[in-house]
Amino acid sequence: MSKRQAGVLCHITSLPGDQKFGDFGQDAYKFVDFLSNSGFSMWQILPLGPTHSDNSPYLSLSAHAGNTNLININWLCGNGWLEQSDLEHLSIGDPDYIKKCLCIAYSKVVENHDNDKAIKFYQFIKKHEYWLTTFSLFMALREHFEHKPWASWPIEYRDRDPYTLEAFSEKHHSSIKEFQFQQFIFFSQWQELNEYANNKGISILGDMPIFVSLESAEVWANRNYFTLDESGEPEFVAGVPPDYFSETGQRWGNPLYRWSNLEKDGFSWWVDRIKTQCELYDAIRIDHFLGLVRHWEIPSSEPTAINGRWVPVPGKHLLQILTQVFPNIHFIAEDLGTVTPEILALRDEFSLPGMVVMQFAFDGSQDNPHLPKNHTQNSVVYSATHDNDTTLGWHDSLSNETKDYINECLDTEQKYENEEMPWPIIHTALESQANLAMFPMQDIMGLDGKHRMNTPGTTENNWQWRFNWKQVDKNLPVKLNNLLISSKRL
Repeated sequence: MSKRQAGVLCHITSLPGDQKFGDFGQDAYKFVDFLSNSGFSMWQILPLGPTHSDNSPYLSLSAHAGNTNLININWLCGNGWLEQSDLEHLSIGDPDYIKKCLCIAYSKVVENHDNDKAIKFYQFIKKHEYWLTTFSLFMALREHFEHKPWASWPIEYRDRDPYTLEAFSEKHHSSIKEFQFQQFIFFSQWQELNEYANNKGISILGDMPIFVSLESAEVWANRNYFTLDESGEPEFVAGVPPDYFSETGQRWGNPLYRWSNLEKDGFSWWVDRIKTQCELYDAIRIDHFLGLVRHWEIPSSEPTAINGRWVPVPGKHLLQILTQVFPNIHFIAEDLGTVTPEILALRDEFSLPGMVVMQFAFDGSQDNPHLPKNHTQNSVVYSATHDNDTTLGWHDSLSNETKDYINECLDTEQKYENEEMPWPIIHTALESQANLAMFPMQDIMGLDGKHRMNTPGTTENNWQWRFNWKQVDKNLPVKLNNLLISSKRL
């Protein structure tokens, strides 16, 4: 983060490929090659955790586990976990295709428990025991109770009666072990891809949601750390008050932390969480960084986020602990939204890069921190984020008056007279003082609003965008490479 560089934001699910979602297969390696050939040195992805039915990576079933939908089946065949003959009776269009393939691969490990693959599997279990045992038991129980919320399970399971859980674990030993195996394959594939990227000069920037899902293994197993009642239901939920994105705010529904209990235990829950994040990523963006200063507490009975209140959070103490335990960690603070002096002070005390977004720059205020002339070196400039419209879609939606103002700010007639949106914004971001410049893949492909990844406050048609290689101009890497050289980011 101390040198000028640039990168691309593109989640794994957005990559091309034959499976239902983008995955860790050959197209991911081809994407790394594209980044390297273009001169980029950072690849930002969204959270990798297992998702619920809405596919949102920000509401995961675990703060540690990986999304097995990202596993590439051809990798299993190429590495000797499966034979092509094992797949003959399976359909790639089957929603359970990956699960069935992993089941066959797992059965081979059980049958040959003394080979090298089995040894590596059991080494993985031992290394990740601090979260894997609880997660696998939770997933087996969730499957047993037909995916019903854990708060509705029979009381002895809901409240984690030790004798009941021990009896279940003995009876469903194979099912629990299979969930562990799925995670072993996920981490193995991701590690290979991550190493390939690093060897090509590409660092991985991961995204860590500050809150976790109510329906997750960590909340079920650590109720004392969350604002839940005796039945496991949230008393208060997370969100943000009305803002740029929504007149009624955003009611995310995540349970809030009981920070006093976390602090009393030396933030051990957070230390474990960051331990896994460091294994997955080279750098970590803390989503909703302001939640380390204060959180918006919404009574769970409220249908919107309007009627909430701000509650202080011991984020300084947490960051002190984390930076002591992980002295080489690289955090980026997502400090967007309502930024207070306290938030800036916490960010700057730990020398964390903050964020600026080009789409937020043109409100007419000369003090706007997103305006290019106000950018600082220790920051990350984005043309847009996964929560914004694409830059072309955003620009198309503006009034002519606003477009004229943007042209005036960017001096497009002089600098970029032959460039159409989003390139003037990309040029300006690259020329920014910010050490790191990041661009959604949609922007460097010049795509319009139909290719948006997510619209905050909505639940329909999100997290579905994928590109294909035919959309990527063969001359694009050369163009990007030249731009990075001229902006001294390569």
